[in-house]
Amino acid sequence: MDYSYTFLILLLPALSFLVLGLYGMKLSHKVAGLIGTTSLGLVTVLSYMTAFSYFFAPRLADGTFATIVPYNFTWLPLGNLHFDMGILLDPISVMMLIVISTVSLMVHIYSFGYMHGEKGFQRYYAFLSLFTMSMLGLVVATNIFQMYLFWELVGVSSYLLIGFYYPLKPAIAASKKAFIVTRFADLFFLIGILIFGYYTESFSFSFAGTIEMGAGTTPFIAGNTAKAVIAGTFILPTALVLMFIGGAGKSAMFPLHIWLPDAMEGPTPVSALIHAATMVVAGVFQIARMFPLWIEYAQPQLSIVVWVGVFTAFYAAAVACAQSDIKRVLAFSTISQIAFMMVALGVSLPGHEAMLDNHAQLGFMASMFHLFTHAMFKACLFLGAGCIIHAVHSNEMAMMGGLRKYMPITHITFLISCLAIAGIPFFSGFSSKDEIISACFAYSPVVGWIMTGIAAMTAFYMFRLYYGIFWGTENKVAHEHHTPHEAPLTMTIPLIILCVITVGVGVYTTIAGFAGWGGSFGSFVTASGQEYNIHFDVQIALTSTVIAILSICLATYIYKGESQPVADRLYKMFPRLHRAAYKRFYQDEIWQYVTHRIIFRCISKPVAWFDRHIVDGTFNFLAWGANEAGESIRPWQSGDVRQYAVWFLTGTVALTLILLACAL
Repeated sequence: MDYSYTFLILLLPALSFLVLGLYGMKLSHKVAGLIGTTSLGLVTVLSYMTAFSYFFAPRLADGTFATIVPYNFTWLPLGNLHFDMGILLDPISVMMLIVISTVSLMVHIYSFGYMHGEKGFQRYYAFLSLFTMSMLGLVVATNIFQMYLFWELVGVSSYLLIGFYYPLKPAIAASKKAFIVTRFADLFFLIGILIFGYYTESFSFSFAGTIEMGAGTTPFIAGNTAKAVIAGTFILPTALVLMFIGGAGKSAMFPLHIWLPDAMEGPTPVSALIHAATMVVAGVFQIARMFPLWIEYAQPQLSIVVWVGVFTAFYAAAVACAQSDIKRVLAFSTISQIAFMMVALGVSLPGHEAMLDNHAQLGFMASMFHLFTHAMFKACLFLGAGCIIHAVHSNEMAMMGGLRKYMPITHITFLISCLAIAGIPFFSGFSSKDEIISACFAYSPVVGWIMTGIAAMTAFYMFRLYYGIFWGTENKVAHEHHTPHEAPLTMTIPLIILCVITVGVGVYTTIAGFAGWGGSFGSFVTASGQEYNIHFDVQIALTSTVIAILSICLATYIYKGESQPVADRLYKMFPRLHRAAYKRFYQDEIWQYVTHRIIFRCISKPVAWFDRHIVDGTFNFLAWGANEAGESIRPWQSGDVRQYAVWFLTGTVALTLILLACAL
């Protein structure tokens, strides 16, 4: 199959960014939006063409998918090392092309309605194109350096989009916070890349299978790892853990999560793009891409990924239970769900394959599967939240209530997405989350039960959010000047499309998983490249389903009615716990204390004093000394011939006397 057209997947959004960035202000809103949306529409068509031809192409002799590199060229040669740029197609990169292009296209269409009349509309679509191109370049990278290059472009794009409303101080603060926190984490990623490159003499990934490049096939493995083995077994594990810190920052893992809730200051469609298909899944994708190296050299260190993910998932779910801003509930929900994916990757140990029959590396498959399903229903939830905010002009649940009768389409799509993330059968979230929990139980019953409990918390806080928006007491005062109404078609059609995907995938995989007749999705594969057929553990599936239903019933009991006496009593019983959860357990305050009172005061100020007084003082002294020496000999160059004659004669006499003394 000829994949030479795939360069257009990166070129089209790049051209859209350049055109809109340079000439956007000369175009009308409609033309600018059409340029951005049309380019993404073409990218989506090309991505689906690539996925269809890739997953239905003949397999290799061992039944695995081929790893295809249509383009790869050396950009910067540096001795034994070289920086390459290219396009790599394998199961997870092709799956990510589908996820990114689909969600980004929905966001582009949705933004026609949501951003209508906004100042900077053309600039907004230019930044969307840059953001999409950056993430697409990241997932098709042929090497770690190219991944890092586009990784940083994703960070720049998020800074621009989060701070889109630049006249507002909260937006500017949020964009700077996101950029600084992720750049801090990216420093560790860069150090890990440099260590990896130095000891392996390569920036290439390690893959099972072969690469099709041109007419032939060649093995594609990491560089000379013997140097790393000689240097010590701690070298590559250290590099991989440092890279994981970079991924943890991008994917908002604790304690580097603090930027993501504040990123809600950007436009709501941007939140959908960041949370569903681009920035936060970059860390998960990085671990998945480097997974063969983790399995080969750093299996013990995967426990770090597991427990960071477990704690983050619980922390974020607990915070989400107390938030009143609907976008922040969804933000902490995203943090928790991304942590689910991290945990699934961490529990993917080959040593546990025997416990799973032929479910080799179940966790890896489950993580990638959940990445796909979560992207669809979380994008639907965020875009639905945008419709709600568009209708009531507020993010606070107190300003909502009873909206189901005003916004029927948003209500149904939001409900379906809530059922999906809660893990109810016949919705896509059930299939992927159940596989994660099965992998966790295979790894450790303790981890399995913890993740089951967190899944129950997910169902609870999502239906707390659902009832707070669409049921409960309608805020008549908030609605007396502006009656809520359904969003225009440009905003509701993306909701319907994402909802159909959520239901369609969920129905197929649920029936197939319980029936045991396959349910395979070519993109959801193990790290070894083998296709995986979904097959549920009935006991775990039933347990998680019952717990999810009980959690929904509990949320219904507490929050559905017009009055909420149970919630009020719980608040009075545990006011400090509620406030701590509402304040995110004071993580922002802790970071402020650490940075301002410890780092700035105890480290930065002494360093600044040393710089000003010692470093600058040394060079200032040298400059002063040179200046004084020049001033002291300045009279010697007076231009007076008589003075020169005196000095000449004096020197001659002195030299003569010295020579006579030496002769005697």
